Amino acid sequence: MPAPSLHVETGEAAVAELRTRLRGDSIRPDDPGYDEARLVWNGMIDRRPALIVRCSGPADVIHAVNFARANNLLVSVRGGGHNAAGNAVCDGGIVIDLSRMKGVQVDLDRPTARVQGGVTWGELDHETQVFGLATPGGVVSTTGVAGLTLGGGLGWLRRKHGLSCDNLLSADIVTADGRFLTASPTENSDLFWAIRGGGGNFGVVTSFEFRLHPVGPIIMASVTMYPADQGRDALRYFRDFMATAPEELSAAAFFWSVPAAPALPPAAHNKHVIVLAGVYCGPAADGERITEPLRKFSPPVADLSGKIPFAAHQSGFDPFFPKAVQRYYMKSVYLRDLGNAAIDTVVAHAVSNPDPHAMPILWHLGGAMNRVPGDATAFGLRDAPFMLEITSGWTDPQESDGHIAWTRRFCADMEPYATGKLYVNMPGFGEEEARFAPAAYGTNYERLVSLKNKYDPTNLFRMNQNIRPTA
Repeated sequence: MPAPSLHVETGEAAVAELRTRLRGDSIRPDDPGYDEARLVWNGMIDRRPALIVRCSGPADVIHAVNFARANNLLVSVRGGGHNAAGNAVCDGGIVIDLSRMKGVQVDLDRPTARVQGGVTWGELDHETQVFGLATPGGVVSTTGVAGLTLGGGLGWLRRKHGLSCDNLLSADIVTADGRFLTASPTENSDLFWAIRGGGGNFGVVTSFEFRLHPVGPIIMASVTMYPADQGRDALRYFRDFMATAPEELSAAAFFWSVPAAPALPPAAHNKHVIVLAGVYCGPAADGERITEPLRKFSPPVADLSGKIPFAAHQSGFDPFFPKAVQRYYMKSVYLRDLGNAAIDTVVAHAVSNPDPHAMPILWHLGGAMNRVPGDATAFGLRDAPFMLEITSGWTDPQESDGHIAWTRRFCADMEPYATGKLYVNMPGFGEEEARFAPAAYGTNYERLVSLKNKYDPTNLFRMNQNIRPTA
């Protein structure tokens, strides 16, 4: 296909002038490394930007934002590049790439961490776990800190310590007019409210300051596999057990066809299973005792449970979600409850598609994340007891339509049990378009629109689950 070109009269001259202002580098379609630089995690995404600016710091971000605005360019912002919808890259526009901004500074006295916009959760855990500290992050270590936090941030510490965005103390952000602002409870507090769940709608966040908590470095991880045909009983048991579980335990149940990977026990290879999994973030010895019922529901196919480093557990599933190799499609449904009829529907769909890369996951919520008032942050989805995530992965492009259709049917059949709300970080490909943001933000939506009008009235930052300005 022909190389994309900048839709500006000044074209090459404008790019040459921009390059004189950058400490980082910029890549055009004819430059070496272009194809590698435009890759993101989801192998379905094959977009060709006209310019990729790999920023070295906030100054480069400011220059890139000003350049994009002046030349009326479509803008994508890349942090970790892990978003399944592929919004980190665009066709024919500019990618503001933060992936080389990897600074992490830990303050043990407070304790906090200052994290640049290109850091992944694995990189952050590496710097904090040496001190036995962590902040709530994701469940795959290659996920970017920026995208997950801006959309909320569900992870293994959610019931004890809340969401990623609940632990954000401040952030530095470049807005659409090129200003460099600090957002915190005392500075630009309206912007601080908006970025805690409002996605990338309000600017480019160049650094995040997080509260850290004592976690690990050794935790108790419970990961037990049972035959998938026991799915109904296992989910009912899981539901009832978690109703009284301590908040130190965050857990999920998911269906999986176990690949024949060396790291997994041979007895489980190619078996379709339901996995009852959890992390106990208090003392590991207590966690071993408390999670025992999850590990002895019935005779397991395999039990991978044990006391392990928290950082190792965080990266344990990385090999099964490789970058650019697989194609991904992810949706989610918040559930009013997990009654028997809802369980039956989940099991019916899970059993109908025992693909090795299809993974329906029931996240048990509650605890600290649900005690935050719904209007305290832009992320207002605080009352649901469970969320169903449906992640499909495959390698053959010819199978794409089938996997996407299965995921959408699954979501549709769960609607009788759903709250009607949507999680920003699992949007499919944003096919709901203008309906998505109101469903994601509920009563917070109108306030977000007013803040979009204030900070990005021309919708420069629209490659996201977009909150459209009024104009």
